[in-house]
Amino acid sequence: MVLKGRLGAAFFYGALVRMLCAMKTKNDFIVRPTNLADTALLPAIERSAATLFLQDPALAFIAQADAGISELQHRQYVAQGTSWVAVDSGQQLLGFLCAQPEENILHILEVSVAKSAQGQGVGKALVQQCCAEAKQLGFTAVTLTTFTNVVWNKPFYEKLGFMVLDAQTMPEFLRCTLRDEESHGFPTGSRCAMRKVL
Repeated sequence: MVLKGRLGAAFFYGALVRMLCAMKTKNDFIVRPTNLADTALLPAIERSAATLFLQDPALAFIAQADAGISELQHRQYVAQGTSWVAVDSGQQLLGFLCAQPEENILHILEVSVAKSAQGQGVGKALVQQCCAEAKQLGFTAVTLTTFTNVVWNKPFYEKLGFMVLDAQTMPEFLRCTLRDEESHGFPTGSRCAMRKVL
């Protein structure tokens, strides 16, 4: 099935996906598809999540930067059906994940969990839901880029089944992503590309 058809099917079965995607957890939150009403609140969650980088002087600039995923960009990910949020029992947003299709791969662009909700399994639930949905839609793998030496980055994803890709085996779009990240100030060699085969 071509990509357009795959995403079109996701729209057609929107109601079913919402029902299947709602995932109850022991910490009393669910993961569901992001809706347009959520998008205005997601940049604040990303900024809150980024404060964790203040612990590392070399990466503190991430927490201090104004740039992030805009509300308009979030709306685009909602429209293509590749964005999910975690909400508590009071429907307060705890975190989000957004992704972008790249041929037969679904590439995670961002996983952010509000500072107050970190350490409760929210990020894990978001990634697991993304992988489950990607497999259902016919993608062959999920990829991402992350920091190699940050404990809540590479080691976290390894526990969820992701493996580091070397430069020779990674798709060209991942090589481009890593180069682009370095051009935006990430220390040279600090990032890696990872993949989970579905």
